Amino acid sequence: MKGTEAFKAAIKAYLDKQAANDPLFEPHYKKPGKSIDKCVEYILGEVYHSGCNGFTDETIYGMAVHFYTEDNLEIRKSGDCRVVVNHEVELTEAEKAEARQQAIRQYQKEELRKMKERKSKSAAKAQENKQAEPNLFGF
Repeated sequence: MKGTEAFKAAIKAYLDKQAANDPLFEPHYKKPGKSIDKCVEYILGEVYHSGCNGFTDETIYGMAVHFYTEDNLEIRKSGDCRVVVNHEVELTEAEKAEARQQAIRQYQKEELRKMKERKSKSAAKAQENKQAEPNLFGF
């Protein structure tokens, strides 16, 4: 299974930062034959074969660093798995305003539906009451 683009981006961002801040790691990160795609494949294989369902960021990032620092690693095949990347989404003011407007429209639509439903029930009840009234004149 291939990692998601968000997962690859998160791993790459971490490794880029590590390489920039750690002069001992930087040469490992530039090794020929190593790539983010192979790194992700290695991580997914390790995760799959561990049998665990969740990992801390530090554990996953540690696997990424290990992939680059070790030369003779076996990349094991992973089965079907799902990658979840937790990250915060920063919205622009325009996006926040649009989301707010959509929420207001959705709320108004729901309230209108409820009002129509109440009106429909009220009309049905009035019809029942009218039919239940005795007809004194027979027509």
